[in-house]
Amino acid sequence: MEVAYQKCINPVCGATFGIEEILPACPKCGELLDVTYDWDKVELPAKAADLGAFTKPSGGFCRVSGVWRFGQMMPFASEGKRATIGEGHTQLRPAPRVADYVGLKNLHLQYEGLNPSGSFKDNGMAGAFTHAKMVGAKVVACASTGNTSASMAAFAANTGMAGIIFIGDGKVAYGKLSQALDYGAMTLLIKGDFDDAMARVQEVCKSEGIYLVNSVNPFRLEGQKTIMYRVLEGFDWNIPDWIVVPGGNLGNSSAFGKAFYELYDLGLIAKMPRIAVINSEGAPTLNNLVRSGLKWNGGTVDDAMIGAYYRGLDERNERANTIASAIEINRPVNLKKCLRAIEKTEGVVRAVSDQQIIDAKAWIAREGLGCEPASAASVAGTKALVEEGIIDRDATVACILTGHQLKDPHATVAYHSYSEEDLKADYGQYGISTSEYANKPVPVANDLGQIIDAIRAKAAKN
Repeated sequence: MEVAYQKCINPVCGATFGIEEILPACPKCGELLDVTYDWDKVELPAKAADLGAFTKPSGGFCRVSGVWRFGQMMPFASEGKRATIGEGHTQLRPAPRVADYVGLKNLHLQYEGLNPSGSFKDNGMAGAFTHAKMVGAKVVACASTGNTSASMAAFAANTGMAGIIFIGDGKVAYGKLSQALDYGAMTLLIKGDFDDAMARVQEVCKSEGIYLVNSVNPFRLEGQKTIMYRVLEGFDWNIPDWIVVPGGNLGNSSAFGKAFYELYDLGLIAKMPRIAVINSEGAPTLNNLVRSGLKWNGGTVDDAMIGAYYRGLDERNERANTIASAIEINRPVNLKKCLRAIEKTEGVVRAVSDQQIIDAKAWIAREGLGCEPASAASVAGTKALVEEGIIDRDATVACILTGHQLKDPHATVAYHSYSEEDLKADYGQYGISTSEYANKPVPVANDLGQIIDAIRAKAAKN
């Protein structure tokens, strides 16, 4: 068997396939696939702390990619086939103000908004487009709430592939839509939401032989594993107690879990952090199912429970609806992989309100890190878990910030400047109200004396 292959996550099936095959799901049972490795054939360091340096080739390729710097943990592609737009140069930062806000002593923020397209998606696209190059793909496609489309369009333009994007009509922030349009991808605005777009793109890719880069693609999740390598590197390879991540299509939580239990099984780390996945209350599928008792259960997942839940959504015509548009997803395609990650890391799931999310976003910005609303779900969820006593106040926690502030500037400006009446008119569907944390602009006459008075009044108030 080769070093790398694809394997069905269903333990009853367990079918394996070559990496040269383009398979969005197991052709035998329909379940998701993992990219799996024969680690005995891979040269690895003796300890995780040597990973970043150990995998640097003699050439300069790795210097432009913080994903392929850890290429030996993703040995499915040779260096010559690897795709990159300079992704993965992101940082783990201590966040004392946010720590005070959530009630912790030691909280760090992993800011993925520094990626070229402004979100964590670039990590995964480095993996997906590498595989696309390996199999000779000419056309790629995705469904998106915005960030996936921006990243895919950037990679497609960079690699010379044609890109097709499926977006729910009216369900994407302009900051993200502008990227997809500007990078030249064909953008289809589907009458419906992300779940509708996801269903249609899979049908089209199957019909037309188009390469799908959504996170059902297991090679995309390989790239997203590297976010966790950089987090561990930021902690000098000491293992934090918790990783807290927003839950949308559940690709990140799935990839993070895979990163940790691979390192653990290889003996490169002595323990795994616990993963907390945070939904918005406006898109609570994972939270509702887990609280109803759904588990990975060693791979024996209750499909009937999932089916009944989705039929209920259809019967009630219940659509995801949250200000955190990047996680506005009711049918997460990586549900089962996420359940596996939760079980293996003894993780938890929570849902928080849009008000909790947008308030947390304001506190994150006080650290000088601007993020989109979905990112702030990680901090809002951490605060809730600390208040519940699930996360100990002495715990070391890393919250993942998935996207840049300028992905959705409208929400930020509204939060800080709108009146209660205007907020209700434009954002009432999300239950957002004015907040004590808002940094209201100060109207002032074009007069030196009044300007100085306003500055002094603000200083006295602070």
